[in-house]
Amino acid sequence: MTETSHRDDTSDTPASTGPRPSIAFIGLGNMGGPMAANLVAAGYTVHGFDLVPEALEAARAAGVEIAASGADAVRAATSGDRGLVITMLPAGRHVLGAYQGSDATEGLLTAAAQNTLFMDCSTIAVEDARNLHEIATAAGHRTLDAPVSGGTVGAEAGTLTMMVGGAEGDFEEVRPVLDVVGRNVVHCGQPGNGLAAKVCNNLILGASMIAVSEAFVLGEKLGLSNEALYDVASSATGQCWALTTNCPVPGPVPTSPANRDYQPGFAAALMAKDLGLAKHAIETTGTQSQIGLLAEEIYAAFASGQGGTKDFSGIIEQIRDRSGHPA
Repeated sequence: MTETSHRDDTSDTPASTGPRPSIAFIGLGNMGGPMAANLVAAGYTVHGFDLVPEALEAARAAGVEIAASGADAVRAATSGDRGLVITMLPAGRHVLGAYQGSDATEGLLTAAAQNTLFMDCSTIAVEDARNLHEIATAAGHRTLDAPVSGGTVGAEAGTLTMMVGGAEGDFEEVRPVLDVVGRNVVHCGQPGNGLAAKVCNNLILGASMIAVSEAFVLGEKLGLSNEALYDVASSATGQCWALTTNCPVPGPVPTSPANRDYQPGFAAALMAKDLGLAKHAIETTGTQSQIGLLAEEIYAAFASGQGGTKDFSGIIEQIRDRSGHPA
């Protein structure tokens, strides 16, 4: 059964009556860093590690206790009665490498006390998440996959949507932590289902941003102002997040990346990555898809050029350029 919780923003602390776990947070970049900082602000002890010195310094300034390695952070967090390991890394191979280690690096699974709960917030393939679950279970641990949606703004504000796959008991155990970093927390079912929800959600998002952008360019060609189109579509059947929150033209939504030269936000390179995961899932499941595969192709091309560093709503610039100047 799917379960959803919404944080009560009138509370300053996690909704938990038991002892708070000590947390190891591996991956303190643009998403992981703010999440770890919010956990410290909520009263959790967080032992962190990242390979990037600048990320470590920012985390240290936020109160994260910096460890010499990921394994050291895990040992420190799981040495007591309760410990939680959170990972936020770029791709499945990085998570798998961190869990298992190498000849030169101790794995997180080996460093953790038995029966530690591992929660991976990375966006990786569904089968990678299920593979990680099997490996961790064989090593005597438990796992949740908990990818996020909401971008860096949501990470900083603690308003992410958390999509969680794994055992219900493990989900309930970690729910107070999830409620610190996220506003909308959904238990999606078995291991890997959090990633399944993330892949499906971003397939919708990528396709809808392309459609919204094409509509604005078409409106421009027809002599319609962006403001007029926004006023109509935002209150009519064209209403969607890509329009009303991340509007691809400057003006109608002052907080959208379009007003700051498409600085992300959610980078087009990340959208291309997520749509690549969706493409893989489509192909491996035999799902009939036309729009989704075309959206993946469009964002892959956009991200391979200068668009890779822009917000994904910057796709409108490519559409406009290919359409010529407004009539």
